[in-house]
Amino acid sequence: MSSLNGSGIIPTMLMLLLPAIAMIVAVWLVRAVRQKLTSEGTLPEASLGSTPGVPIEMYHTVIQELKQQKHELSVLTQTEQRRARVVESLNQAVFANLLSGVVVFDMHGVVKIANPAARELLGYASISALSAEEVFRGAEVDSDAAASGSNDHALIAEMIRITLQDKAPRRMETEYRTPGGQVRHFGITLSQICGSDGSPLGASCLIDDLSAFEDIRRQQQLHGQISAELALDLRTSLATIAGYAQQLASNRDPDLSQQIAEDISMEAARLDRHIGGFLTGHGPLATNSAFAGGKP
Repeated sequence: MSSLNGSGIIPTMLMLLLPAIAMIVAVWLVRAVRQKLTSEGTLPEASLGSTPGVPIEMYHTVIQELKQQKHELSVLTQTEQRRARVVESLNQAVFANLLSGVVVFDMHGVVKIANPAARELLGYASISALSAEEVFRGAEVDSDAAASGSNDHALIAEMIRITLQDKAPRRMETEYRTPGGQVRHFGITLSQICGSDGSPLGASCLIDDLSAFEDIRRQQQLHGQISAELALDLRTSLATIAGYAQQLASNRDPDLSQQIAEDISMEAARLDRHIGGFLTGHGPLATNSAFAGGKP
């Protein structure tokens, strides 16, 4: 009996201890898991409870500031774009309405841009992609180009090639014949176009039509020649009349005096025709000026 009682006590104690052991193990596991979660920051309840709402408010404040900065940047970008479009439109309007012709050549001497005035002066509907040789077709510079050290008979196309390699601007004049056969007198200014780093990008050619001024200069030159001829003719006629007058004063023959008086009258009439014709543009000197290329 005593053996049976001793053998039954051990299982009974084990049955009583198992729930306690299980509870201890459960508590330990809960504490271990809780400590792990706390160390990894997966338990925000305690932290949120200790700092209520401060991180969230700061987050929203930063987001709002970023949105405001993005909006201001967008407005500034749009303003700059509008300003750039206005400047570009203004540049195009000025370029298109210039009375002087403007042609831009690239580093190969090929036309990249030309305004309407340049096409009108040169007599082309379009000159894009044409070379300098094709545009000016053998036109030579006048003696003004000698000041820059170039040959008096250099071609305009050659001067453009030199300008592409040399920054010194060049001013010259040339007689130009359009494809339609019209002869025009041009004043041409060549300048090198450089980038922001100073490297050459091409050359600009500014064309001014000096045909009207050249016509005036030629007319003035011809007028000076005619005036010199008229002055010489006037002096000759006056000398002739003076000689006739001396003969008339010393002569006693009525017939000879009558002849001398008629000669004086004829010389005065001829002189009057010359002077009157010069002033009205219909006399012999005016006819000579027409043959010389002037306008009557």
